[in-house]
Amino acid sequence: MSKHPPLPSQGRFSSPSPPHTSSQPITTTTMAEKDDSTSYKTADESTAHDYIESRDKEEHVLDINGIDRRKLNSKLENPLAHVSRAKLLEDVETFCRQHDLNDDLELFRRAALVAQRPHAFQEMAELNDDERRALERESTHKWDHPWQLYFLVSMSSMAACVQGMDESVNNGAQAFYLEHFNVTSTNLTGLIVGAPYLACAILGCWLTEPLNKIFARRGTIFITCFIAAVASIWEGVANSWVNLFIARFVLGLGIGSKSSTVPVYTAECAPAPIRGALVMQWQVWTAFGIMLGNIMGVAFGGLEPNLAWRMILGSTVVPPLIVMAQVYFCPESPRWLIQHRKVNKAFREFKRIRNTELQAARDLYYTYIGVELERQMNKGKNLFTQFYELFSVPRNARATLATWIVMFGQQFCGVNIIAYYSTTIFEQGGYGRNPALLASMGTGILNWVFALPAFFTIDTFGRRNLLLTTYPFLCLTLLWTGFSFFIPQTRPQARTGMITAGMYLYECFYSPGMGPVPFSYSAEAFPMQVRDVGMSWATATTWCFNFIIAFAWPSMLEQFGPTGGFGWYAAWCAILWCLVLLFLPETKALTLEELDHVFSVPTYKHAQYQLKVARWYMNKWFLRKKQEPLPPLYESAEKL
Repeated sequence: MSKHPPLPSQGRFSSPSPPHTSSQPITTTTMAEKDDSTSYKTADESTAHDYIESRDKEEHVLDINGIDRRKLNSKLENPLAHVSRAKLLEDVETFCRQHDLNDDLELFRRAALVAQRPHAFQEMAELNDDERRALERESTHKWDHPWQLYFLVSMSSMAACVQGMDESVNNGAQAFYLEHFNVTSTNLTGLIVGAPYLACAILGCWLTEPLNKIFARRGTIFITCFIAAVASIWEGVANSWVNLFIARFVLGLGIGSKSSTVPVYTAECAPAPIRGALVMQWQVWTAFGIMLGNIMGVAFGGLEPNLAWRMILGSTVVPPLIVMAQVYFCPESPRWLIQHRKVNKAFREFKRIRNTELQAARDLYYTYIGVELERQMNKGKNLFTQFYELFSVPRNARATLATWIVMFGQQFCGVNIIAYYSTTIFEQGGYGRNPALLASMGTGILNWVFALPAFFTIDTFGRRNLLLTTYPFLCLTLLWTGFSFFIPQTRPQARTGMITAGMYLYECFYSPGMGPVPFSYSAEAFPMQVRDVGMSWATATTWCFNFIIAFAWPSMLEQFGPTGGFGWYAAWCAILWCLVLLFLPETKALTLEELDHVFSVPTYKHAQYQLKVARWYMNKWFLRKKQEPLPPLYESAEKL
């Protein structure tokens, strides 16, 4: 391990996060704290190993070249921590001069001191009483922020609704358009239903980086919503199954990039204390959009059949138009502006979404330092070399495996056979078409309502525990639903009642677990230097298996019947529970440094330890044996 002391717990290129609360505390004493407040010492020899001064740009950045890339993340926990007071103030002056911020030099000096020592602001004589109160209020009133921040979140939530509706309206429409176009082939049915997700996997997700690079976050959201609006109208006027397939494939080009961009946009603008809760809104309001899509099936299902499916699919044109009308009134991502050397504009945007100029300046300077470090880390690297690092660096490879498990699991737990085919399933269970549409709406409502508790549990109960708790119930409710088809049709009320109950209970257990965890987990598991390509890998994984499920279900239903189909995915839930137990580290409330420690544990050691934990719980709670506490898996940084 490095000879330098551990760095303080702080968030990812954003406003400083709350103090570390892990059972294994990390030392937070910095060199700046050891310096006398009136002295101006330069960095000592050991610190100089980690820092270099760029003479051409007069920038102060971390020297990446001499650091083991497996341990790089912990070096970036707080890039300002090892800078002496004199050097920090000198760098701030250079920063202000370079970016035409000289009028705010004194403000940025105070802001940089706060960014360096986020929990010592009460002791800083440079701050006035109003500034101290504002900084303290961040922890005592964490939801007190300018209305423009919440306007941004509401726009992002509406973009999530677009996503959800695009996924679910086909559920009610497919029975109508399959009859209209005389589509009887199960493979062709699966291809039409799965067309958007095929486009996501092979194109949409991988267009995220170039679209964001050229058009920024707001522009990418606008373009993807424009594609969604056009594709919605195209679906509604399609005159053949080929035309409908092309329209739905084009729809997927917007879905993939939007699903990657909107959570990132929210995360880059949100203050650290509420970032997790705000990013979580993506999943909550995607579930709301799924519910709206099911409601459209009920609302238009009673029309003449050829008009019904056109109105159901075309109804999705409304939410993207609302997003397009809003998005350019929202602030642009300050981090994107800094990445593209528009620091002055970034400061203006930060002032729109922070309560005081000091907080805006603090977050701007801290983000700027982080972006410059990231720029240096990725210098000379392209998409392919970053992708190679996902598998060649052991720490990254473990994160890649873990995110693959959760993204694969989100699909192969079987949720989208309900999202895409529940109306058909209910019809096979004995419902008429309109009652089947109504019952499908119930699955959408439950999907949204039971996603709301995850807002509170994902950062308290934990990602791993949510999955281990809910997977057994997903398995049982899928078996419940599948075996309910054995009830003879001579008992229609019992048959339809049991099928409906099984599917409804499934949604109740899916929404707080496999619903929110995969995207949240994937966004935090990768280290900074490969995070963008890692997230593209994760989203491409989920959309790829999404397409496989949508394509394969009609054929599976034909070959094995509903019982066999539901039993197949119940078996996968049992397998996934084992995979989560053995190979999925917990990431709840961990900093960058701590995540490095977690993913530095070899996979086989993690699996062995979790088997011991499972045996410990079995002996304690089922066999009622007295058990000694197990030693912790994650030791201090030095032991790792």
